[in-house]
Parts: sequence; structure tokens; C-alpha cells
Amino acid sequence: MVEVAELIERAKRGDRDVLGMLLRAQLPQLRTFLSGRIAPAWRSLLEEDDIIQVTCLEAFLYIDQFKSRGTGSLLGWLQRIADNSLRDAIEWLSAVKRPDPRRQVRAPAIPQDSYVALFEYLGAVSTTPSREAARHEAEEKLREALEKLPEDYRRVVALYDLDGRGVEDVAAAMQRSVGAVYMMRARAHDRLRELLGTASRLISTTA
Repeated sequence: MVEVAELIERAKRGDRDVLGMLLRAQLPQLRTFLSGRIAPAWRSLLEEDDIIQVTCLEAFLYIDQFKSRGTGSLLGWLQRIADNSLRDAIEWLSAVKRPDPRRQVRAPAIPQDSYVALFEYLGAVSTTPSREAARHEAEEKLREALEKLPEDYRRVVALYDLDGRGVEDVAAAMQRSVGAVYMMRARAHDRLRELLGTASRLISTTA
């Protein structure tokens, strides 16, 4: 019988089938962990399945960073991801009641400028002196980064950030809850920041 530790190592080396098997084995316990963690105020906007789906997406993205510390460590890692994802969703759902215009990127009159807006929102800035050149640079870098995202993450950014569609519209288009949209968007932004470069390696402006 193959040991769990060996299966985890295979998953970390890129065996997606093995990782899928490992995740399926953890789903009952993960669902139990999430039971009751969504406050009544948010249950109409967020479901346990939303959190589980995002948790599994994150596991596929970051399994290579997982460090096993024995029995139960994989479940503990998934629980932390689930907790963080739930926190992100609640943070954005709460912000709807006290909207801050800085929290949302809306598509301006010129569609290409939405790439510049998102590029800057994520913490990256352009080295180019002209707005036209900055637009092309931002669009190129973002398109490259977006192609590396899971499909659901890529789509939520395209619809919400780049097309400027409302969250209810995005949720309907993706057949997901409003909470799931906010949760996936937060995670997509985290991944984009990694792909574009950490704060210490972001493109810097010229004088």
C-alpha cells in the first residue's frame, strides 16, 4: 500500500491525479470543519461548496509549497486555506455595506485603460513615460499573467475588473454566489501580484 507521504510527494512533483485523489479524501472532514462557520447574515450569499471549490483551486496552485508535518498536516493546511478564503469573502461582503471606491476597479470609457487601472491597483507601475506606452505594457503583462490563472480566477477578473460588470451580474454569468465571486477575485488578485512580482521586485517608475 502506498503511504500518504509518498502520494503527497508525487502531488508536489506535479501529479494532478494524485493530488485530486488526496483532496477528495479530505473533503468530508473539510466540510465538517466549515459547518457553521458561515454566519447567518451571509448564508444567502455564500455557501460551503464555494469555499471548498476555492480551497481546492488554491491547493492545486500551491501544493509545491506544502510542507508535511505528519498525519493531519494536509487537512490542517486545507483548513487554513479555507479560513483565509472565507475571511476574504466576508471582508468584501461587509464592504458592500460601507462601499469604498478604492476597493473596486471599474472599466473606464476606453476599454484598454482598464488594464492600466488593474495593473496599478495590484501594486505594479509602469516604467514608460507616456500613457499610451504604459497602456500597452500593462495590457501585455496582465494578459500574460491572466493566462496562468485557473479558468475561474481568470474569468472573474475579466468580467469584474476589466469589463466593469457588477458583482450580481458576474455571479449570474459564472453561476456562482456573490460571495464566491468576491472570494475568487481576492485570490486571483493575490496570484496576479505574485506573477507580476512581489513588492520588492515590482517595476519601478522612472524619474
